[in-house]
Amino acid sequence: MTATVAEEIAQPLILPGLIGLLREAADAAQLFVAEARPAVKARISAGGKIDRKLADAEQHAVHGFGWYAAYAELINQVAGWAERLSADGAFGEVEALLAQLLVSEYAAQLTGGIPMNQGEIVRPLHLITDRAVMNRLFAPALVRLMVEGGTQAVKSRIAHHLAAARGQPTLERTGLDETFEMIRDQFHAFAEEKVTPFAHQWHLKDELIPLELVEELGALGVFGLTIPEEYGGAGMGKTAMCVVSEELSRAWIGVGSLATRSEIAGELILTGGTEAQKAHWLPKIASAEILPTAVFTEPGVGSDLGSLRTRATREGEHYVVTGAKTWITHAARADVMTLLVRTDPTTTDYRGLSMLLAEKPRGTVEAPFPAEGMSGGEIGVIGYRGMKEYEIGFDGFSVPAGNLLGGREGQGFKQLMATFESARIQTAARAVGVAQAALETGLAYALDRQQFGGPIFDFPRVCNKLAMMAAEIMGVRQLTYFAARRKDEGKRCDVEAGMAKLIAARVAWAAADNALQIHGGNGFALEYVASRLLADARILNIFEGAGEIQAQVIARRLLEDGGND
Repeated sequence: MTATVAEEIAQPLILPGLIGLLREAADAAQLFVAEARPAVKARISAGGKIDRKLADAEQHAVHGFGWYAAYAELINQVAGWAERLSADGAFGEVEALLAQLLVSEYAAQLTGGIPMNQGEIVRPLHLITDRAVMNRLFAPALVRLMVEGGTQAVKSRIAHHLAAARGQPTLERTGLDETFEMIRDQFHAFAEEKVTPFAHQWHLKDELIPLELVEELGALGVFGLTIPEEYGGAGMGKTAMCVVSEELSRAWIGVGSLATRSEIAGELILTGGTEAQKAHWLPKIASAEILPTAVFTEPGVGSDLGSLRTRATREGEHYVVTGAKTWITHAARADVMTLLVRTDPTTTDYRGLSMLLAEKPRGTVEAPFPAEGMSGGEIGVIGYRGMKEYEIGFDGFSVPAGNLLGGREGQGFKQLMATFESARIQTAARAVGVAQAALETGLAYALDRQQFGGPIFDFPRVCNKLAMMAAEIMGVRQLTYFAARRKDEGKRCDVEAGMAKLIAARVAWAAADNALQIHGGNGFALEYVASRLLADARILNIFEGAGEIQAQVIARRLLEDGGND
């Protein structure tokens, strides 16, 4: 692991003027995106407007543009984080090394190709052929960081810091204020005591998270974290949600995801509910008196929510629901469903959809749905266990008409769209937590595993994996906090939330895969945590909008109107 003397002498560990280099690199990456935009837009436009069929035919370029924009924004946020820390005198060696390594690697990917997944690489020439625009990616700061910023000496030094900081929640200063760090410490300690020692056995036994743990989290305010105080919540913002979600997911993604359904239900009711509905439901959600579940997805529909077929017919003072739903998380234990249905049978798109707050009795593993007009069963999954996944059939299931969210039909799709930003920000935070767990698991094994007379941590290709994990985690953490801050400021952030979710999901998968690789054959054994982390990380690029959907959302917004002001 130790860098050679020649490497140390040949180049300083931290590049001189790093803060300025990071800013120049970020500006150059963003300039490339801005100048590539007209060319990409022209390829998918007809009559001056974006044509959906052309956009579909050019998906590789369109989605690739979304990836380039996300990379540029991540580098921008890392540069901003470095500037803020530097102004406070808190930009130390760890932070400098991580920023330098990350931008070195991402600069190389910007020029050589960004992996949208293992088999699809998007390169500059897929977006634009203008050499002058391409040359933005060869700006002096990007080139210097690419060539000099990620040496073996840098990676080895980061690995040294990782070993010294083993067991800490984060390696770097996050840039959050003292209140958020106190929240992190509180939930880190809670998770270390109440979740981490037991999570793997819960996973292997495919058991529901113990109800006692759910109640403890409720008492800590997890389910009402972002619900206003007037409705019984903590009245905190999305940044606090990120910190809590990250720490709980670091222990186990199942526990870190417990509050997701409460977050979605709370957001739905806050943004779309009547005053009476807010007063009735929000305090119960905040206190965990009731557990919600989100019932949106249907078999064969996937992301095309406008094609939903589950019907709700008004009969007097009730809606009668008929249809099928799938991939419903924590459905058996839930007391209320946010249920997306079609109330106007004459429509075939999103305009006929409505949202119902559908109460149901709490079920058990043996009898998950003890409600008249409702049936269903469990879907076995390889990871993301603890709450269980279900498919549900409705045949004459009755919901009081007063439980129509907002009191007006046809608002369901609009109401649901209002939740996507928060849900994707929280998913990005969960991904950061899983990635952090993978880093810690891989680090512990590398330090303890002896081969050829020493720990495998001393081999450069082992410590290099760990160093890159730490750098990428730092980057997506900052991008996620940026999206959360925009949401807390009341600004539109669908692009930023999508960027955070897009890259964080891939970082979590890469970290889990590398942690397993460090374990060698043992990582493939069920008894090792690394095997669970790989299974858990895989879902992150699928739920709350698959990676392809995120890239589409980012690109379409930026190509249509340039994004947010």
